[in-house]
Amino acid sequence: MQLSHTPRATSAVFDDRNLVSSAGLVPVLALARSAGLQELAKWHLTLPTDKGANAGLKVTSLVAGMVAGADSIDDMALLRHGGMGRIFTNAYAPSTLGSFLRTFTFGHIRQLDAVASRFLGRLAATAPLLTTAGPGERVMIDIDDTIIEVHGYSKQGSGYGYSGVRGLNALLATASTKQSAPVIVAQRLRKGSCGSPRGAKRLIADALKTAKELPSGSSLRPLVRADSAFYGAEVVNAALRGGGDVSITVRMDKRVKASICSIPDDAWTPIEYTDAVFDEPTNTWISRAEVAEIPFIAFTSKKRSEQVSGRLVVRRIPDLNPGAENGQATLFDTWRFHAFFTTTDPEATDTVAADKTHRGHAIIEQVHADLKASALAHLPSGKFDANAAWLVLAVMAFNLTRTAATITGPVLAKATTATIRRKLIAVPARIACSARRATLHLPTAWPWETAWQALFAQTCGPPPAKTT
Repeated sequence: MQLSHTPRATSAVFDDRNLVSSAGLVPVLALARSAGLQELAKWHLTLPTDKGANAGLKVTSLVAGMVAGADSIDDMALLRHGGMGRIFTNAYAPSTLGSFLRTFTFGHIRQLDAVASRFLGRLAATAPLLTTAGPGERVMIDIDDTIIEVHGYSKQGSGYGYSGVRGLNALLATASTKQSAPVIVAQRLRKGSCGSPRGAKRLIADALKTAKELPSGSSLRPLVRADSAFYGAEVVNAALRGGGDVSITVRMDKRVKASICSIPDDAWTPIEYTDAVFDEPTNTWISRAEVAEIPFIAFTSKKRSEQVSGRLVVRRIPDLNPGAENGQATLFDTWRFHAFFTTTDPEATDTVAADKTHRGHAIIEQVHADLKASALAHLPSGKFDANAAWLVLAVMAFNLTRTAATITGPVLAKATTATIRRKLIAVPARIACSARRATLHLPTAWPWETAWQALFAQTCGPPPAKTT
């Protein structure tokens, strides 16, 4: 591909009043309207002064800007160009939206959390966000935190956490199934220096409540997965009280090590792992990674009501760097162990299946990367509460984008936000009006025209005829 030499001269003029750069916002905002985003924000947000007026319109503006690719307050200006004013109304200026965010306090952020959870529930009614193969498949609730890097000392609440990076700490909970990509069911912004489990008890309760209201077709308890930072009596008991099971990595303390040592040698089962080979005649895996389990009571140092009975599932792989002393090799194989605690029923989920399911927890890292490549590339304000509100809005934009992609079919249903934006949102169009009817003229031979038309037909098409 190269620049065409046919014209003798090339010029560029910004003078087209009927051109828009993100025509995909038309069906996406129609989807947000049908899910009641503006009304939810209007009724649940009670921000003071004139800065908090018209909260529904301002929340919709911020979410729309994030869907279109904005990752800062200044980027919200992309809603006010060309013919955007002909197909959208009340797109607020970036300065107005910045003043709106700075009005938030912690109580208002919790109100915005309520808007986000109800908005997700209504989106799930328009598209199958959590689909399962049948009643015997679980919904997975993954919880983890991530550091959003910031620079300078003016960011309120920023600090150095476990990663050694200066930033703010975002705690997220996602819900997913084998057939469906994750959606975010709970979120919380915290100080950068806080520990991972801070606030996790409340977040898990919120996440389970929201996830249970989403139609999934599963009759099993949701499974809460987390890493060892969240292994504690408060977190585990919060998940159990919320109606879920847990699968959480444990820390290798003396008691866990003693339990691993008590596992018999004949209890280990090879599993599908790196460099594993499947032996068809014996129908087994030939693998250097093996799993076993043993009954385990967690938190025995706590009072009896806080102790939890379950299973300790252990995976071991050979230690390829055992650190031999004086150049002398070890006489026996040495192993590296990874153990997690789970309350799932062993008859429904055996040892191998439990281990494979637990390893799927890494899917939440993709959500972290997705958000940091879009709306969470920056935290735009110096005020902590404004950034906390920005996180909730980014989550709503993420779930809205995921719903729009799901409507188009399975091809884009699991795509990243950047891919969805490139194929469905950032589509240039020219607006033509005739007889009080606006027509969007989009590029010919657009590779994803079918998907775009499917989204447009469901969100902007005529309502279905009533049947008796």
